Amino acid sequence: MKNKLNLPELESKKVFAYFEELAAIPHGSRNTRQISDYLISFAKEHGLECYQDEANNVVIIQKASAGYESADPIIMQGHMDMVCEKEKGVEIDFEKDGLELYVDGDFLKAKGTTLGGDDGVAVAYILAIMDSPEIAHPRLEAVITVDEEIGMLGAEVIDLSMLKGHKMLNIDSDVEGHFLTSCAGGMTVDTVIPVTWQKQQGYGAGLTVTGLEGGHSGSEIDKEHANANILMGRVLKYLSDRMELAVVSLAGGLKDNAIPRECEAEIVIPEEKKAELSDYITELKKIFKKEYAVSDPAVCIEIKENGTGEYDVLSYSSMTKVIFYLRNVPNGVQHMSMVMPGLVETSLNTGIMKLTTDGLELTASVRSSVSTRKEELKDKLEYLAEFLGGEISVSGDYPAWEYRAESDIREGISAVYEELFHEEPVFEAIHAGLECGLFGEKFGDLDMISFGPTLRGVHAPGEKLELASLDKFTEHLVDVVTNFE
Repeated sequence: MKNKLNLPELESKKVFAYFEELAAIPHGSRNTRQISDYLISFAKEHGLECYQDEANNVVIIQKASAGYESADPIIMQGHMDMVCEKEKGVEIDFEKDGLELYVDGDFLKAKGTTLGGDDGVAVAYILAIMDSPEIAHPRLEAVITVDEEIGMLGAEVIDLSMLKGHKMLNIDSDVEGHFLTSCAGGMTVDTVIPVTWQKQQGYGAGLTVTGLEGGHSGSEIDKEHANANILMGRVLKYLSDRMELAVVSLAGGLKDNAIPRECEAEIVIPEEKKAELSDYITELKKIFKKEYAVSDPAVCIEIKENGTGEYDVLSYSSMTKVIFYLRNVPNGVQHMSMVMPGLVETSLNTGIMKLTTDGLELTASVRSSVSTRKEELKDKLEYLAEFLGGEISVSGDYPAWEYRAESDIREGISAVYEELFHEEPVFEAIHAGLECGLFGEKFGDLDMISFGPTLRGVHAPGEKLELASLDKFTEHLVDVVTNFE
């Protein structure tokens, strides 16, 4: 490999080596052929049984070690795609370029981008274990899916008829020592609000909402981080109530499962209102700074002068519809669980927004551990869209993973963890989507747990992997694979 990382001395060197190889391969959602082929090449080089489907999903099977032939097979599962987010000004083509990894103190990061630890760590662990003949194990069945981040599309279509296991280790959790036993279901909802255009003379200005924290739209939705798209709707409403206003462009967010950190708009106002515009934006800055002092302390609104001229702008009725939608669309936490205190039950994140020639296009991630609440939220979006003359479409609808009252794998993993580290593991549910729900549907009777090393800032630039937790997780995973019955 080129450009070897200067890593601390860790027991998990082979995991790091594979993670670095994976990071060098572009592998955003819907761009998984190259990494899928890499996995098949790995399997063939190591003489392993392997399968690759048209979606690029991969299954790799390794025979049991001598003496483990009668042991129950273990399914190890993760996804190969990552969320591709970058800081403003960072030059990278996620379709063609790999990531630039570096060590920052106790953490592994990628320069200016997401790290892809979600879920590159799972793939790296699977490859490292299968490439370690010194690790004795039962039959291992690796299931590595595509497009998890955009609706679990790979898990939905994958054929698993070749598998014999009924116990699954999902390596897609991000707090070491915390083991997930259930998760929310979800769907992606695309909304289109039709618009019309007209010509208008005036003073053009660019508005940008910046400085937001962002984060994972499931696991971090309870942190009340501001949504840049929703804030821009508030900015436009504030201005339209106080001056003549027209909208030229509008765009924010890159992924439906990442809370938008930035949003841009271009507006047209009467030239004599330039000073007032500046005053109003100053007022809004103060308001936002106060409201989001804890959750998003760096929130900012910036103005760029575009000059006086003739612009293509939304008609007044279309602008009104756009602003109405952004001010009334549900956002963030909708319901908290009454069964598990502190757990978000239902939420929504309007992650992507863009204004095109034909309409305002929005993509939202809807999540709930209660299927009827998920449907109710979808119905709200549909009703709002239809009220404004628009429509919705739904994709990536996946079920919740329900808690299993009796679980051999949960008890076994707990016992191993306590013996190794003299600590009690934490078992919890999560308000984020995991592929476990879909696999549970496919198998009918599948005993599962989700765990992994500690990742912070998932789905946002600055995402980082805690090195110490990686080493600890390695010890635990190897012990589970070797000794679990």
